[in-house]
Amino acid sequence: MLSRRIYQFFIIYLLGMAVLFLIKYVLHLSDYVIPSPLEIWQTGRQVFVRYLINVIDTLSVAILGHIVSVCLATLVGIVGRLTAWVGSFIRVAAYNIQAYPIVAVAPIIFILLGDGLSSRLLITAMICYFPLLLSFIGILSEPVAEIEHFYEATMRMNWRLQIKIRAFENIGKITTVVVGSGTLAIVGTIVSEFIAANAGIGHSIRMALYQSDLAKIRVALFLIGICTSLYLVCLERLGLVVQKRLQST
Repeated sequence: MLSRRIYQFFIIYLLGMAVLFLIKYVLHLSDYVIPSPLEIWQTGRQVFVRYLINVIDTLSVAILGHIVSVCLATLVGIVGRLTAWVGSFIRVAAYNIQAYPIVAVAPIIFILLGDGLSSRLLITAMICYFPLLLSFIGILSEPVAEIEHFYEATMRMNWRLQIKIRAFENIGKITTVVVGSGTLAIVGTIVSEFIAANAGIGHSIRMALYQSDLAKIRVALFLIGICTSLYLVCLERLGLVVQKRLQST
């Protein structure tokens, strides 16, 4: 699984580089606009270690933000599944918060919380949690009639058991959504760092953009892709382990 993810990323990355160099040489663009392969290689050797540390920093924040968003989406999904006024209010509030563009909300977050870990974590969770929320509300709101009917008939049904039944019957969907949202967690962290943070690979990309240094940006994208692939593989394996254990019980 890991090797497949890595070589798939390499194929996509090399195709992107090939298109970039094709544009460069067909249009006779200078190295200032699109750097040559040699310049990218030399830049990679210079900044590789520093950028790798920055990517690891970004990935650590993304993992924390991903965990926070999963917990938040689960909590809101449990309450939002209710058909009562409270459930409807929670759903509307969650949808309206997500309706505001993050680029408009992010400056307020940075003003209130500063440019440290808390603001990066909050923005990551805000970007990541919405698809999780939609899926969790849909899964936890959909009855599993064949199983729930038995417990209702025997008067043993309660809200905890109801959630367990619906989560167990849809564990494959939940795993897929959680794995897929891992990419959004990394994107959210990079966006937060790019906007105003002073650390992480998003900050390094912003500095490279100010310097019009496309070579550094290409190196950063390469490292981001590698680390993202590794993280998604870990999530997929964890999901498979959880599914097998639940099915065995």
